[in-house]
Amino acid sequence: MPGENLTREEARERAALLSVDGYEVSLDLRSAVGEHSGGGPRTFRSVTTVRFRCAEPGASSFADLIAPSVTALSLNGRDLDPGRVFDGSRILLEDLAADNELVVDAQCAYSRTGEGMHRFVDPEDGEVYLYTQYEPADSRRVFANFEQPDLKAPYRFEVRAPEGWTVWSNGAGASADGVWRFAETKPISTYITCVVAGPYHYVTDSYERVLEDGTRLEIPLGAMCRKGLAPHFDADDVFLVTKQGLDFFHDHFDYPYPFGKYDQAFVPEYNLGAMENPGMVTFREEFIFRGKVTRASYEGRANVILHEMAHMWFGDLVTMEWWDDLWLKESFADFMGAFSLVGATRFTDGWITFANRRKAWAYRADQLPSTHPITADIRDLQDAKLNFDGITYAKGASVLKQLVAYVGQDAFLEGARRYFKRHAYGNTRLGDLLSVLEETSGRDMAAWSRAWLQTAGVNSLTPQVLLDGDGRIDELAVVQEAAESHPELRPHRVAVGLYRRTDSGALERYAQAETDVDGPRTVVAELAGADAPELVLVNDDDLTYCKTRFDDTSLAALREHLGALTDPLARALCWSALWNMTRDALLPARDFVDLVLRFAGRESDIGVLQMLHAWAESALVHYAAPAGRAELGVELARGARRELHDAEPGSEHQLAWARFFARSAAEPADFDLLTGLLDGTSAVEGLAVDQELRWAFLEPLAAHGVADEKVLDAELARDDTASGKRHQVRCLAARPSAAVKAQCWAQVVESDALSNALVEATISGFAQSSQRELLAPYTEKYFAAIERVWTGRSIQIGMDVVRGLFPSHQDSQETLDATDAWLTSHEDAAPALRRLVLESRDDLARALRGQACDEAAAGR
Repeated sequence: MPGENLTREEARERAALLSVDGYEVSLDLRSAVGEHSGGGPRTFRSVTTVRFRCAEPGASSFADLIAPSVTALSLNGRDLDPGRVFDGSRILLEDLAADNELVVDAQCAYSRTGEGMHRFVDPEDGEVYLYTQYEPADSRRVFANFEQPDLKAPYRFEVRAPEGWTVWSNGAGASADGVWRFAETKPISTYITCVVAGPYHYVTDSYERVLEDGTRLEIPLGAMCRKGLAPHFDADDVFLVTKQGLDFFHDHFDYPYPFGKYDQAFVPEYNLGAMENPGMVTFREEFIFRGKVTRASYEGRANVILHEMAHMWFGDLVTMEWWDDLWLKESFADFMGAFSLVGATRFTDGWITFANRRKAWAYRADQLPSTHPITADIRDLQDAKLNFDGITYAKGASVLKQLVAYVGQDAFLEGARRYFKRHAYGNTRLGDLLSVLEETSGRDMAAWSRAWLQTAGVNSLTPQVLLDGDGRIDELAVVQEAAESHPELRPHRVAVGLYRRTDSGALERYAQAETDVDGPRTVVAELAGADAPELVLVNDDDLTYCKTRFDDTSLAALREHLGALTDPLARALCWSALWNMTRDALLPARDFVDLVLRFAGRESDIGVLQMLHAWAESALVHYAAPAGRAELGVELARGARRELHDAEPGSEHQLAWARFFARSAAEPADFDLLTGLLDGTSAVEGLAVDQELRWAFLEPLAAHGVADEKVLDAELARDDTASGKRHQVRCLAARPSAAVKAQCWAQVVESDALSNALVEATISGFAQSSQRELLAPYTEKYFAAIERVWTGRSIQIGMDVVRGLFPSHQDSQETLDATDAWLTSHEDAAPALRRLVLESRDDLARALRGQACDEAAAGR
């Protein structure tokens, strides 16, 4: 976005020149309700007073503000001409004094994209809800500031709101004379300030703890959602996990929660999972479940609650200096989320989900052409926005899990405690954390950092087993390989497990050795002399970050006995490894689907089962040879239908199979069953078809022309809510009609009338894998439009369009060539835009390699 970007060098120069003493921000949000006249955006008044110092009196700098207009500006009591010093995103500040006061009176715009001050009108009752979302740099859409993480300051907010509303911010607040005034915050970064306002349903609780010094800590707790979701809001469970997390982090961090109250808001049309605003965490409202969901959904919510809570220390109390070190907060929060989930809550199998789901995200991201070291090179804000990715989150967390194995848990946690006390309310770089870990562990953290944080790519570990004449292991070695593009071999702390079948047929571990793997080949001497294994698992217990491979004997055992593997973590690791082999064109898609059809029904872990469903669907859509795709799809749908009927009535496994069956439905009989489940003429014992499941059944019916607009309108009348509207929009977009697709394209690409949530729903419905021919004309249109969309829309909408509308279902060499042609002719396009296209190109090329592998297997 021209003019809205900020480079790292500009931020460094400004941080060297300025230091901020405090902000006073006054917002008037009464314009959020009522009719809006005029052709411009709906706006609100924002008045900001910033006090700051300048190290070089007489120098010039700038403040940040993205606003339709500025009413008045003054610097040190002298009025400035907005027309001269404000260009729409920056305010020029000239001839600065040693001590300065800037006052900015502006009209800022409400957002419909989930960035800045987002305004949502609930179609169910007409109520208006507001919330802010700023990361990485959107607080400047709400008030004037110095928008970079290392210019921390305390804040005082006051808000005028419509009568009957409640307003929340980072600090505790109270209303008097129609104005909400909030306690001054501790020094925090701009991007984690927050305002939530509206007629939210609000529930309270409290957390109490006696600290080691005898001090009583009391933290007021609050949780809120839209009134329309209140009947579904299980605030008691949210508070339970919150208290368990606060206990866990107080036990391990030895630094009391520093931000007073702890509110959690579940808000509509949210772009992210959640955001760690201190004292006022915001979440997407989809974490409030309107229908029956599996345990995996509750586990996922708990993990996010704990992830955001970990940020109160890693990110909010101690903040990275610039977005290069984003991992200092996100990697740690991702690791601590899983660590505390297992250690403090009922979800004691959380590491299985981590191994199966989070690492899959990391493995994919780390093999893209855009992969980067965990400590990334972030040139500007557009780079920063794209680096909230699988490397920064899941790979970073995986590497921290490896680090804990490397230095020991006690040394790791003691390092964290020293880090908080040493840098509280400050900003840090990589070296600040490494130095305390070196102190507590005695390990060479510089070498570890070079290997794990400052290089990119994922290594593969494969076992080599040599047997002696008696059928025992003569030598077991682990072979480490790296991709040509990222050839570094790393030190790994791994557990190597040996498995064989028992008399009962169970595949169980009978020996294990933990060892350091370094270099291209490492002999595991401890396992010499052991009985010959049927399966060797080289990353048993999931200690390291790697792609696990199998020798021929192990792969053959999994093909026949994967369902007999009794340890759920080992089973999850094997499934993950097999999926990586499918993506790497080492295992045909048809073979992976066959494994799912034969063994997924025996999977005990519901999170793993749901991941298998997603992988099987992806194998069919992207990696199956086109000539056999329809036949394989019918097999998958029939298998899903069989498992649906065989699952325990009323169980969460039955629910998971019902949803998967709907997504894989392929034959008229499938659509008849779905229709019958909707109208009550068919039933599956124990399956309750609630409203959310009804929409899940309607989307495939719409996509295959069985449910028309009349049916979908009738369903919206039945569920006339914000959630229902999003579902209806997605189903309408899924219909197999050229006119429908043209309308969707116009709504998303040629217009900005839709909110971010409805853009997302429209794109999701538009891109149906069963409609490849119908979507073919949009390949050329896509490449003609994306640069215009990128420059003309917000970065969030730009990302949604560029990723979501890439013609991935036109999986041919011609589409790959068209992508390469665009990249060649647009070398000067925004680097962030090129990155998105390069990533989609890589996914397409990988799909074509997988299809070739599957086609070769078809003829065997």
